[in-house]
Amino acid sequence: MSSITGASVASQFPGDGPSGRPNLDGDNASTGRLGDRLFAGASRGAGLLVIALVTMIGVFLLAQAIPALLKDQASFLTSREWAPGGDTPRFGIVELLWTTVASSAIAMVIAVPFGVAVALFITQYAPSWLKRPAASLVDLLAAVPSIVYGLWAALTFRSLISPVEGGLQDALGWFPLFSPTGISGGTIFFIGIVLSIMVLPIVTALSREVFDQTPLTHKEGALALGATRWEMIRTAVLPFGQPGVISASMLALGRALGETIAVTFLVSKLADNTPWTFSVFNGGETFASRIANNAAEFDTPAKTGAYIAAGLVLFVLTFVVNAIARVVIERRKAFSE
Repeated sequence: MSSITGASVASQFPGDGPSGRPNLDGDNASTGRLGDRLFAGASRGAGLLVIALVTMIGVFLLAQAIPALLKDQASFLTSREWAPGGDTPRFGIVELLWTTVASSAIAMVIAVPFGVAVALFITQYAPSWLKRPAASLVDLLAAVPSIVYGLWAALTFRSLISPVEGGLQDALGWFPLFSPTGISGGTIFFIGIVLSIMVLPIVTALSREVFDQTPLTHKEGALALGATRWEMIRTAVLPFGQPGVISASMLALGRALGETIAVTFLVSKLADNTPWTFSVFNGGETFASRIANNAAEFDTPAKTGAYIAAGLVLFVLTFVVNAIARVVIERRKAFSE
């Protein structure tokens, strides 16, 4: 009787083997295996294409920059001079590197905590009728063109930040990082605040998506043990979303490092003989703004190579930032497991 029953069941499910497990070798699975192979091949090809593009960009930058670097009569990494023309070109990137890194760091210090807080409010505190409108409003910031941010910051926002800069200089001017410089307007500090507003949607959107994926059992378990809502967020939501927040921060940092139009529009360029200072209330130029401002000078291979060398440093800097983020995320995952 049992054999008859087993046969009847097997006849009803021809794709299953005698043990009740799916028959992966049956004819019904052949189409699925072909689709899997096609999808795997397309995914592998897309990944290899991205790697090839990044490699070709790096090779191009190296090939164009090395001849100019060999002719450079100044220290490329420590000099402030920028005179890439003539028979004895002299150019260095220390000022560009400091302005780029300092303004991006200020942007991250402001955007990451604020973005995470907004994401937690939308996912954990906001009522259901407010979640979607609030998320949409924050996401709309990402659709604003860079030139609009530059115009708004120059015409409206600058007057609001000037008193803040003055107060910080009066209170913390004894510290070299906040020492007065006499520059008002396009300072590194001001650029960093504008960049933080520009990258805020990236941090908020990605953090929001990660926090939404926190397992409900984790949150309910913490609440069942008597945790308050904040304790539940601190012990369940934030640890689960930490890799995503790191990824969002690094993606936003990449945007801040490479921003061109708004920074070019706002930055106060220093004169050639201006004394050097590490104050965030100083002016300067980032890699992107220096290249954009002097695009008309790409008239000789030597000059072009100097600017491409600066672009190569920015390329390497962005690559290193993303590599560090990947290492941190992988270590975090391994620790969690």
